[in-house]
Amino acid sequence: MDQTHRRHSRLRSLLQRAAHQRLALAGCIILTLFFLSAVFAPWLAPHDPERLNLSARLLPPSTSHWFGTDELGRDVLSRTLYGARVSLTVAIAVVALSLALGSILGMLAGFYGGFTDTLVNIYLTNAFLALPGILLAVMIVAFLGPSLANLILALALAGWVNYARLVRAQVLTVKQREYVQAARSLGATDLHLMLRHILPNILQPLLVQAAVGMAAAVLSEATLSFLGLGVQPPTPSWGAMLNDARSHLFESPYLMFFPALALALCVFSFNLISDGLRDYLDPRARIREGL
Repeated sequence: MDQTHRRHSRLRSLLQRAAHQRLALAGCIILTLFFLSAVFAPWLAPHDPERLNLSARLLPPSTSHWFGTDELGRDVLSRTLYGARVSLTVAIAVVALSLALGSILGMLAGFYGGFTDTLVNIYLTNAFLALPGILLAVMIVAFLGPSLANLILALALAGWVNYARLVRAQVLTVKQREYVQAARSLGATDLHLMLRHILPNILQPLLVQAAVGMAAAVLSEATLSFLGLGVQPPTPSWGAMLNDARSHLFESPYLMFFPALALALCVFSFNLISDGLRDYLDPRARIREGL
C-alpha cells in the first residue's frame, strides 16, 4: 500500500512539474503535429507533391490549392507536408549519429584521461572546431556529392564535437563520486562502470543538448538544401522550396511564406522543448517550486 502511495505521489509530482512547463507543452504539441504530418503525408496531402501541372503554375491560395502552386504547378501544401519528412528524418538521424559518436569519444576521454583525453579533446575536437560546422558540412557534401545520406553524414560529423565535450566534462565529475569508486572496488569492469554507473547519471544534459541539436539540424538541412547541397529535386524540402521561391518573392510571396513558417515553427518547437527539459530536469528548479 505504501509503495502504491509513493508511486502515485511521484506521478502527481511529475504531473505538477510538467504543468509548470506550458511553453514546453506547446512545443510538444507543435512538434507532434509535424510528426503526424510527416507520417501521414500520403493521406493528408491533397495532391502529388512531385506532379507537374504547367497550366496551373503560380496560382494563389484557393480552395483547390490551399497554399497555392509553385512555378511548375506543384501544390505547395503537399510539398510542405512532405518537406516535414525530410527535416524530421535529418534531425533524428543527425542527432542520433552525432550523439553516439560524441558520447563514445567523450566517455573514453573523460574516463581514461591521459593520452586518450589529449587525442580526443585537444587534437580531434580542435581540428573539427577549426571550421564552422555549417562550412565543414558544405565541404563534406561538396566532396561526397549531394544526397540525403551524405547530408546526414556531413551534419553528424560537423556536430559530434559538442556532445563529446559535454560528455567528457560530465564524466570527469561523475567518475570521482563515491558510488563509482565503490563499484570499482567491488571489481566492476570499466565497461560496466561506464554503462551502468556513469552514463545514466549524465543523461539529463545530453537530452537538453539533443533537443537543441535537432533544432540546429533542421536549420542546417534547410540551409544546405537552399544552397542545392541537400536532397535533390524533385524531393520536397523546405530549404529547396525557399530557394525556388526567391525569383517569385514579390509577385508570389506565399511561395516563401508557407515553407518559411513551417521551418520556423519546427525550430521553435525544438527550442521550447529544450528549454522545458532544462528547467524540468534541473533539481534547483524543483526545490524552488517545492516539488
